[in-house]
Formats: sequence, structure tokens, C-alpha cells
Amino acid sequence: MRWGESAGTREAGSAAGDAPGRPVTRVASVGEEVGRDMVGDVGKGSGEDAGAEQVGVGPWQGPWPAGDHFDPDLLRDGDRRNVVDAYRYWRLDAIVADLDTRRHGFHVAVENWGHDFNIGSVIRTANAFNAAAFHIVGRRRWNRRGAMVTDRYQHEHHHPDPAHLVEWAATAGADGRGIPLIGIDNLPGSVPLETHDLPRECVLVFGQEGPGLSPGMRAVCEVVLHIEQFGSTRSINAGAAAAVAMHAWVRRHVFGQAVESGPAHPSL
Repeated sequence: MRWGESAGTREAGSAAGDAPGRPVTRVASVGEEVGRDMVGDVGKGSGEDAGAEQVGVGPWQGPWPAGDHFDPDLLRDGDRRNVVDAYRYWRLDAIVADLDTRRHGFHVAVENWGHDFNIGSVIRTANAFNAAAFHIVGRRRWNRRGAMVTDRYQHEHHHPDPAHLVEWAATAGADGRGIPLIGIDNLPGSVPLETHDLPRECVLVFGQEGPGLSPGMRAVCEVVLHIEQFGSTRSINAGAAAAVAMHAWVRRHVFGQAVESGPAHPSL
């Protein structure tokens, strides 16, 4: 999938898309927000034109299912949100509650000093990997466009500076223990992500596109990791780097793929 694209589903068959049926993959346009707004209306995002195929499923056909987790408005009008099929027609708060029962042990922190569009991509990926929470460090207001509404299903924290994040992390672990800040950036002296054994509880910290981690954030990270590259470009997109790092945690702690510790190859 290319950067900026969103995979959704629509029903097969009827051109009008009123009846739920077999899901078919559908790709949203760059920057499109597909979902319900904060007051619960089902509608199209700013990037979708009137003639575009709709994401999701139409109104529920037949007797409505029982259960408090179902949203009557969605059952009546259809569910066009960017959610997996298992959560079709569910209330937003019910989805969050269900995700809370199996969130992973890593947090994601992103520095926000310049309203970087890539922050939204990082937050969207944190949703996909079901991070414990995401943290915005710096300006409270951040560019949500790239998140594609996925931030609503997560827990958001704000920290005005790195010191505040450090203070929070000091007691954020199980039984009030501290959890380490793990920086992700290709800095001189950083070590390869591929050979570093990520702890189960940690905060993966990402800088902005371009400048990367700020000096203040580098100073408080237990370690800074880089992703090994083999081409001519000096760096990869911040959103892509975040996805690689989160997936490394998932491989280690969900699939049990232990890292074989080898000789360190610090970044030059």
C-alpha cells in the first residue's frame, strides 16, 4: 500500500450500496477522511466526491441484532467508517472498550513543533498495531488529517516538552515502574533496530520529518535506534519509519521472534 492510502471495504452487488454483503477492498484518496463526525453523523470526508464508491456497509437488513454495543444510527443508515469488519455497526465507545482489553505494551510519542502532516500517519499506524496510547510532545494542536479519524479509537496524552514525558514515563509501567523512552532516528551513534531487543513496555519516540528528534528528546532517550538502509537516500519518511519500528515490536512480543544479539554497528 502506498503512503497516504486507506484500505476500506464496501459491499458487493448493488450499485447503490444499500445492502451489506461480501466486503470488497476499496482504496481511499490521499488525505480522505471516511467516517462519522463527532456528533455521530454518517457522511463522506472532504476528499470524496459525490460519484465515488462508498466505503463500508449499508443499512442493516432484517431484524436488528441484540447488544448494547450496536449503534442504532449506524444500523439504520449504514456504517461508512474506516474500521475492520468485526466492528461494523458498533458504537465508537464500545470499540474503544474492546480494544482496551488487548492493547499492547508499547506507547508511541511524536514531537510536534511544526504541525507536521506525518504525525497523522504515525498515529494511524499506532491504531493499526493497537498501541497502549499515543503522546504528542510540544504543541497541543497537531495535524490530524493523516490520521484518517483513527485517533478517536485511541488514548491521547499531551506533554509540553520532553521533561514532562519523562516524568509521566517514570511511573507509567506495571505496578508503577518506569518505562524507557526508545528514540527512533538515524543519528550518529545510534544502534540498529534490527538487532536491539525492544522491551515489552516502552515508549517509541519519533521526531518530525526533516529535523528528527530534538536535542532535548535525544538526551532523555535510553537508546536511539536507526533502521538499516541500503540505498542512496539518507533517510526514509517518518511515517514509514514509525511503521517499521512498531512492527518490530509486534514481531518480538506478539509473534515471539526473538532478536539474535550480534555485534553492534553504530550509525556513522
